[in-house]
Amino acid sequence: MDFSGNQLRAARALLGLDQNDFAEAVGVSINTVRTMEARGFQAVGGFASTRDKVREALEAMGIEFLNDGSPGVWLRKGCKAAPAKAGRRKTRQRKR
Repeated sequence: MDFSGNQLRAARALLGLDQNDFAEAVGVSINTVRTMEARGFQAVGGFASTRDKVREALEAMGIEFLNDGSPGVWLRKGCKAAPAKAGRRKTRQRKR
């Protein structure tokens, strides 16, 4: 089953995972996640084995892909998003 970059981004957001944490959890590089998400509304490319690995990991985490009529994703009932990690945000400091 194909999925779009936007569906991947939305699924990751539902799970409460940033790109780095998601990549580590799935066992792919962060550049793979970035490249897949950059496809936007188009189907992700790359190796079929990598796409399957990402899709299967998302489904194991409780994500269901909706591709009929209007593509999207949802988090299965009873599944919980990952807790937010404190102190992970990088902030920019102004140069003076």
